[in-house]
Amino acid sequence: MRRLIALPMVAVLLGGGVAAAAPAAPAVTTAAVSCPTGWGSLPEDRTAPDARSLVNVRTGAHPCFDRIVLDVPGSSAGHPVGYHVRYVDTLYQDGSGQPIPVRGGALIEIVAQAPSYDVTTGTATYPGRAGQPLPGVDLTGYRTFVEAKFASSFEGQTQLGLGVRARLPFRVFQLDGRLVVDVAHSWTATA
Repeated sequence: MRRLIALPMVAVLLGGGVAAAAPAAPAVTTAAVSCPTGWGSLPEDRTAPDARSLVNVRTGAHPCFDRIVLDVPGSSAGHPVGYHVRYVDTLYQDGSGQPIPVRGGALIEIVAQAPSYDVTTGTATYPGRAGQPLPGVDLTGYRTFVEAKFASSFEGQTQLGLGVRARLPFRVFQLDGRLVVDVAHSWTATA
């Protein structure tokens, strides 16, 4: 068993003749992140003539917003995916009209003109199941997203429910092969 003897710091410094300076703590700078502005919470819609199949849904957390991405190969600015994105009080499943509970302070319905099956063969392209959480999507630690559920794939379009912390501004845009919905962390312009 080893014994530790505590000596007063003054005795150690005087006895050793050398005083070691404690390293200074690094200066912490916190620069405010400038977040995009100009988003709103009113419905956003776009129609498109062709439907392409949904193959995946994924999410990401950013300093100013949380993002959900619907992967729709073959879509682009020239061949966009049609969509309807809006706040709703209750998510009603397309086709049956059954309510699907989704946790959160507010609820966004995302309808993409992209079925979760191949329109020529009927083969599933995305494994979503009505009323169930989105496969592979874990929202643990997100600031805005609370829960995401698959509602339906009916008559050439897929319906999702996105539970969010509160009614916050969002934007919808498209990149090649992707339909993107960002929901801001707040109504202010800083993170």
